Amino acid sequence: MRPGKTSRLVTLATALAGVTAALCMAPASATSAGHAAHRAAATPAVAASPAAFTHPGVNLDTAQLDFIRAKVQAGAEPWKSAYDQMMASKYADLNRTPKPRANVECGSYSHPNNGCTDERQDAIAAYTDALAWYINRDDRYAQKSIELMDAWSATIQEHTDSNAPLQTGWAGASWPKAAEIIKHVYGNWPDEGRFDTMLRDVYLPTVIKGSNSNGNWELTMMEAAVSISVYLDDKADYDTAISKYLTRTAAYVYLPSDGSLPKTVPSQHLDTRAKIVAYWQGQSTFNASMTGVTQETCRDFTHTGYGISNIGHVYETARIQGQDLYPQVGERLRQALGFQSRLETGAMSQPSTLCPGKSLKLGLGPITEVGFNALHTRKGIAMTSTQALTERQRPAGTNSLFVAWETLTNAENPN
Repeated sequence: MRPGKTSRLVTLATALAGVTAALCMAPASATSAGHAAHRAAATPAVAASPAAFTHPGVNLDTAQLDFIRAKVQAGAEPWKSAYDQMMASKYADLNRTPKPRANVECGSYSHPNNGCTDERQDAIAAYTDALAWYINRDDRYAQKSIELMDAWSATIQEHTDSNAPLQTGWAGASWPKAAEIIKHVYGNWPDEGRFDTMLRDVYLPTVIKGSNSNGNWELTMMEAAVSISVYLDDKADYDTAISKYLTRTAAYVYLPSDGSLPKTVPSQHLDTRAKIVAYWQGQSTFNASMTGVTQETCRDFTHTGYGISNIGHVYETARIQGQDLYPQVGERLRQALGFQSRLETGAMSQPSTLCPGKSLKLGLGPITEVGFNALHTRKGIAMTSTQALTERQRPAGTNSLFVAWETLTNAENPN
């Protein structure tokens, strides 16, 4: 075994000049005053990728991992219960047999589902085993993680059918979390290079393109792209993914400062109020009372939770890499968590102007820990409703897509 290779960087590379998207005003022909005031989302200038990436550094770094390990070894709560939950799950089963496919074929709503569930769950299992090894130092778990990653890197060639981009993002968000721990802490991975090639050739070319579908698609794909880029030390794709992530985040969560309509992604050409309202699942009121509503709130809270989780994950990985995205992302993440949490817990009833004619479909999922820890634990921001939901859901498990064990990894983690 070998210790973690790199400590957290404190020096950023030279600021990337001109990483901004043009501000796009509404067409002059628009008759709605609200639409005339609408601006497309602009990507704020941010620092470039670091001079050298921190490893492990996808969602977790060495200091965070050491904090988790110490809490579990001390039998402290909620980490011990969260660890026990993880170890009792099917994802930590040392008898697990990987089920790789050359072609993972994923249609809409998992029809067809040829290898889709297997791929996602094997990726989560690889991460689970890597995390288990870091905590308990039982080499069997590291070797099982390697077995799962090697089986897929020796087999998979492509993702096909309508859900291929989303599937690539979901699985692509989990693989690097496992690989960072194994490569940079455990070591002893003979086929590491083949796994690197898999991420570079099968996953990254798809996810880096982004998506014009519902916002959780592109946010998932940018999480995968950022994570893979960190793992591969790929500065160019990291910068591209962060830029797209910032544009999409601004267009996913509404703040009153956006005006009478939410921001949009320029490539979607949502150039009328009617198109924007339809894309926002019928949400037509945008003012201070709707602070934190998301593009998919009126669809259902499950998909909304995916998007919020992606926003938190990328924010956290960028922070580990020495990049502070709080000015661009922090308030949107806080308000998205708070708005949805108030409704999920019943602290707020559905306003008449929220999703008119529809009943809310609750079920946000185990997605609040990362954002809550980043903003409340580290920055001291009061988040009463988010805290109530987070504590009610502990220990947070997995959604079997790309979120896993975040009470264990992020609860009250100050590092």
